[in-house]
Amino acid sequence: MNILTLSIKQKYFDEILVGKKTHEYREIRPTNAKKYITYLCDGKEYKADDELPEEGEIELKPIKYDAIKLLTGEYRGKRPYIIVEVKDAEASILTDDEGKDIVYTYKGEEYLAAQMDYTLGKILEKHID
Repeated sequence: MNILTLSIKQKYFDEILVGKKTHEYREIRPTNAKKYITYLCDGKEYKADDELPEEGEIELKPIKYDAIKLLTGEYRGKRPYIIVEVKDAEASILTDDEGKDIVYTYKGEEYLAAQMDYTLGKILEKHID
């Protein structure tokens, strides 16, 4: 089973536990992209830290995870966590009010603002001591 591990605030952790929150969103940045996506360009797949071709349409392809392990609480000792099924994952490029791609600069390189949307399913495991 391929499991993505993420930290989450207690409020959202509790909402997932009771079934109120059914989606988990994460911003895709140059520093974390390899955890969330690969790129498709002209039928070829590239890892997030690969050099991409100058020409061609680039698509974001979510990395397949079966579940997400969500940890909450302080970063010491044993932290409460739940493991939640991932029913679907979608990566999308963010746009402004005019429908234009939002572009950021990181270490002198431009990148498109993007986010992951994980559709959460049933809770597979929970440890809340």
